[in-house]
Amino acid sequence: MKILWPWLASAASGLLGAGCFPPFNQSWLCWIGLTPLIVAVWFSGANSRRRWLRNLLLGYLAGIVFFTATFAWLGALGDLYQSFFLHGLSFLLSIYLALHFAFWAWFVGFLKPSSFVTSWRNLLVAFLGASAWVTHEWTRGWLFSGFGWNGLGVALHAEWPMIQIAEFTGVVGLSFAIAFANIIAVSTPLRLFAEARTHRMRPHFDLTLTMIGIVGLLAFGLHRAQRPPTGKSIRVAAVQASVPQLQKFDPQFARDVFEKFQRLSEIAVGANPPPDLLVWPESSMPDPVRDQNSESYRFVMDFSTKTKTDLMLGTLDADEGHDYNAALLVSNNGELVQIYRKMHLVPFGEYIPLRHSFPLFAAIASVWVPGDFTAGTKHTVFTLTNGDVRVAPLICFEDTVGDLVRRFVVNGANLLVDITNDGWFLHSSGSGQHLANAIFRCVENRRPMVRAANTGVTCFVNEFGRVTQILQDDTGNTFTEGVLTGDINVPLATASPSDGGQDQQLTFYTRHREWFAEVCAGITLIAIVVVFALRKLGRGSSPEPPANANPARID
Repeated sequence: MKILWPWLASAASGLLGAGCFPPFNQSWLCWIGLTPLIVAVWFSGANSRRRWLRNLLLGYLAGIVFFTATFAWLGALGDLYQSFFLHGLSFLLSIYLALHFAFWAWFVGFLKPSSFVTSWRNLLVAFLGASAWVTHEWTRGWLFSGFGWNGLGVALHAEWPMIQIAEFTGVVGLSFAIAFANIIAVSTPLRLFAEARTHRMRPHFDLTLTMIGIVGLLAFGLHRAQRPPTGKSIRVAAVQASVPQLQKFDPQFARDVFEKFQRLSEIAVGANPPPDLLVWPESSMPDPVRDQNSESYRFVMDFSTKTKTDLMLGTLDADEGHDYNAALLVSNNGELVQIYRKMHLVPFGEYIPLRHSFPLFAAIASVWVPGDFTAGTKHTVFTLTNGDVRVAPLICFEDTVGDLVRRFVVNGANLLVDITNDGWFLHSSGSGQHLANAIFRCVENRRPMVRAANTGVTCFVNEFGRVTQILQDDTGNTFTEGVLTGDINVPLATASPSDGGQDQQLTFYTRHREWFAEVCAGITLIAIVVVFALRKLGRGSSPEPPANANPARID
């Protein structure tokens, strides 16, 4: 058991982390989730000849467990396509993603202090450890196209008073606070035990300041959310047609698809008052809407000319030999069509990386992804017939990418609209995790969001990250068909970016991007350089340390 406990503790951290997110939603676990891994890294393997490698492996195991469990919903693709191989996608993805966990465990291994009885030392260890955690989350969000879902801060997605600091730091600011608290949660009992043995008690500034910081986050959030809403109210309707994934592009089901959207949309536009904006989900039509010879073109244009509502929808688009995943905005008279082409494509979903460099791999993957979409190049902002409202047309997972959404807001968007199709993942927790990650874009930019999904979750989120309305049936099931209608308060700019003015309602995060993560990355890099320099200096001026010595300590 003495040999196994560190590895069991590492796996426990992975399981505790997974418990924070849908379908479990036990957000309180995030405050203790890293503690078993920290204990395993600091208090095992004293006689290991390569302790740094052991720490890497402990972190890697925690990452394997966390990502495999958290992203288990990817296995729904195996059910969809009746493929045994696809059931293992979450494990295959974790083989790469777990490297980020391994880096953090390796780094934390260098931080163990020789004594826990000094407040400043514990605070420094927690500060450096939290900075390294932010560094790995931020890097995971962009490296190799990025997949930054389910950072520690996202665990608090339903605790709206706690997440308001994201308007300054982005969601990684919350991850910093949680990682910091986890390290203090390990050092405090050790300090109390040491003080009990020596009968010398000192002020616990480390614990006190940590608690003050957490209470401060809560107080700031409650104060921030008390500001009265300003702006303009518009009426929006979002359609969730719940078309089975394998029927969406099958010609024999095209009439059924048209009938569903016709029926549900007539319910929306027949309301009094009618909506200013009607939203259909990603890839809602069976064929490209801009192809004037297609049935989808005739259906959309006939519907649009009969209504007095702007229509935003997702569609496939083709141009000069390239295929795009696109969003269209059709004006309420059907005369003006605005188009946005998705910029952040999902690897192995919308394209195969290095398809032409590895033909054998591409041939296998092409069974599920026969062709590649081309990425768009412009952060196009849609302008509604009501010129005061400018829409950021996000497609699918784009509402989980902080910097991408920020750029739309800088370009003048005051309403976020995400059209998505989570039908790929059937009735799994994938749609709930998608929403959990998307909520923070509203807080970071102080912009409301409309989400129109094919199978859920269709909802409205306000600028404080609160889900104000959600489409569900009488049992609370979000995997249903229907229409969600409501009023959205849209902030109005004090100056138009197109006129050279600066919108005074832009948040600190919107103006300065991922500054907090970049600072944490710089601090982490400096800390690594200093630690290795001290180790080299120590080796040059003293005999070789015994095998059971800690590789580096903050004394």
